Amino acid sequence: MGELVSHRKEGAVGIITIDHPPLNVMSTQVQKEIRTSVEVLKNDEEVVCVVLTTAGEKAFMAGADIKEFPSMIGDPEMTPWVMELHAIFSELDDLPKPTIAVLDGLTLGGGCELALTFDIRIAEEHAKIGLPEVNLGLFPGGGGTQRLPRLVGEAKAKEIMFTGEPITAQEAERIGLVNQVVPTGEGFTAAMEMAAKIAGKSLQSLSRIKRAVDEGVEKNLKEGLELEAELFTDVFQTEDVKEGVEAFIQKRKANFTHK
Repeated sequence: MGELVSHRKEGAVGIITIDHPPLNVMSTQVQKEIRTSVEVLKNDEEVVCVVLTTAGEKAFMAGADIKEFPSMIGDPEMTPWVMELHAIFSELDDLPKPTIAVLDGLTLGGGCELALTFDIRIAEEHAKIGLPEVNLGLFPGGGGTQRLPRLVGEAKAKEIMFTGEPITAQEAERIGLVNQVVPTGEGFTAAMEMAAKIAGKSLQSLSRIKRAVDEGVEKNLKEGLELEAELFTDVFQTEDVKEGVEAFIQKRKANFTHK
């Protein structure tokens, strides 16, 4: 089988594309290739923001590759495999650059869990989003039981997982699961427009915002404020803060170098 995940750059925006027809399922190969793309874009100093999209019009990702499941049934040594998936998703979650996922169709199971690792989610209006694992006698094992409650609250997350029923893009926006709903076919354009705005900022600032929020929500307020103060002090040691302040005073656009 050929390459299922590719990456490229458009200016300061890195783009990851999953192309695994017909439903872009999360096979073992897809997992490995996502990890490779993330590593490349993480280490590319020109990339400030990362966008994830998938090929086809029917599904963003319809979940895991169920054909791989029979070999797992009855296996008491599955934990390392599960933790490997967690590691891949956590690398995406912890990427020190802003990330945007384009949900352009069915976003179910592992696809929903993949989307949850992104900072921002833009859904096309026909998208259906859910965690239907309970219908197979399973439950979400790719971080869904942990990331979804942190995003939409415990009660709503339990409802989505207990019933296994997908929700509409509009409902997902209402509960804060997605940031924005756009017409069908316009998701990638909307994501790239937002990514271009973000990519014009300083990565020194952006990475610290992401770290302050992601780590801060796991702390109490006092500890979170201490982290913010530490990172705020750090950012004042950068070349970009000097450029940003000087540009403001001189009434010109800042030219950030991400240093």
